[in-house]
Amino acid sequence: MIEMIAALQPLVVGAVLLWSARVKLLSRHAAAVAGRSALVNLLGERRALPAYRLVGGVELTLGGLLVLPPALRAEAAAAAVLAAGFLAYLGYARRAAPTSSCGCLSARATPVSHRGIARAGLLLAASGLAALAPGGWLAALTARPFAGTAVLLLELAAIVALSPELDRAWLLPLRQLRMRLTHPLRGNSGVPLLATVQQLQLSDAYRRVAPLLRSDVREHWDDGDWRFVGHAARYQGRAATAVFAVPLADPEPAAVRVAVVDDTTGHTLLSLAGTPPAAGPHLAVSPA
Repeated sequence: MIEMIAALQPLVVGAVLLWSARVKLLSRHAAAVAGRSALVNLLGERRALPAYRLVGGVELTLGGLLVLPPALRAEAAAAAVLAAGFLAYLGYARRAAPTSSCGCLSARATPVSHRGIARAGLLLAASGLAALAPGGWLAALTARPFAGTAVLLLELAAIVALSPELDRAWLLPLRQLRMRLTHPLRGNSGVPLLATVQQLQLSDAYRRVAPLLRSDVREHWDDGDWRFVGHAARYQGRAATAVFAVPLADPEPAAVRVAVVDDTTGHTLLSLAGTPPAAGPHLAVSPA
């Protein structure tokens, strides 16, 4: 199995290099990307674009050699050296020019991140593994087509997941789909969270504890006829959570209650009720 995986690495690394070369050599925004990169800090503004194009040419040549059979260990070794160079460059950019753009797989301005560094590390590992392969990727795919295809898809998915530049192509649509399916602004009752927040912000309980709040809504949940909304708070120097209880069936702000709970001990530090206690939920929290 390990021999098959090693034999497939030239195809993975070659495909990534070819994609990266496409951005550097064919994108009409290449000059802008080079100008936003750490190459400006490293080489100067005048040399940034030529260096960016040169790297693209190296990627195109090496990527083509890796993808086209036969697979040579010298090609994999060269890819490992190039990946090590990428890793060193990204580490430099992260420290010397943290606001610079990566310019790796897309013309979109994307700061150098831990994901990009991890991607370069993955390419380095894949290149090193490719140098140990006893055969080529074509023979490996022919011998075990289903397993080989699965390995390729998993590796390419990992590369995409570690590429912030590509988030708009897959991560954003997934988030939009999740929002359509889960309706995060609604609780189990179907009452919009915005309506609950508006009700509690008009309440006397909210006005009295507002100076203690340190965040917007952090969490919310429904329990029976009540919705509970949590905010980070600070009470007499202690980290705490302000938990508001808002009735789902009563839109009056006067019905809102609040308890301020110590985050460390779980003790209730402050409790305010807009209605008599018998009409609302018990907000006292037992000590942790």
